[in-house]
Parts: sequence; structure tokens; C-alpha cells
Amino acid sequence: MKKHVKVAAALLFENGKIFATKRGESPYLYVAHKYEFPGGKIEEGERGEDAVKRELKEELDMDVQVGGLYACHTFEYPDFIITLSLYECEAQSDFVLKEHESYKWLAPHELKGEEWAPADADILGSLKRVFGGLD
Repeated sequence: MKKHVKVAAALLFENGKIFATKRGESPYLYVAHKYEFPGGKIEEGERGEDAVKRELKEELDMDVQVGGLYACHTFEYPDFIITLSLYECEAQSDFVLKEHESYKWLAPHELKGEEWAPADADILGSLKRVFGGLD
């Protein structure tokens, strides 16, 4: 039976663009050097909203205000299953890359699924439909 990981991530907008962080090396080649929504694992007994705040502080030294849940999606990778909860967030501070190799602000029409971790890529179509007119 595959391990099931629950993840909370942030959907951050600025000037009509979406914040994407790029992963570095990974033992799982299918997510290495791919864009993702910043966030991380939800700890036992932790709410998703609290996890996304904690993870953005740990990984980016960023403070965020967490809004509503934009999407919740389960995806099966070859080695594990992930349930990704994506929360609409507003940055309350600047950020510093601590764990990612780079970042980009992308307009909805610039979102290319092949550049993203597959679980995150599955949400891109919805973002293009909902926010496509922002660029």
C-alpha cells in the first residue's frame, strides 16, 4: 500500500500573476526541478490553514493571511499518493528562498503543465479558466 501524504499549499496572486516555486533535486525524478505551489505536509492533528502558514514561514520566511480553500485534489504518483489542498493566500511580508532553486510570477496563460509537479499541474486548467482574464 502506498503512503498517503496530505499537503497544504498557497495560491498567491500579485498583479494578476501566480507565485510558483521550483523544486530542486529530489529522489522522485517526476517532481525534481518542477514548479509547485509553495507549501508542505500537514502534520498530525494540524489544520490545512495552519499548515500552509507554518510551511511558508519555514520554507520562504513569508507571513501569509490564509483565505478560503480554492481546490482539494488527490493524485497518485508511482511511489505515493498526495492530497493537495490549495488555499487562497495573501502575502503579508517579503520572502527568501530557503528550499527552492528558483521562483516565478506567472500569468495564467503562462502556466504550462509539463513544467509543474504532476499533482499541482492538474489544478492549472482550473486556474486558467477562472483567472485567465487577469493577464
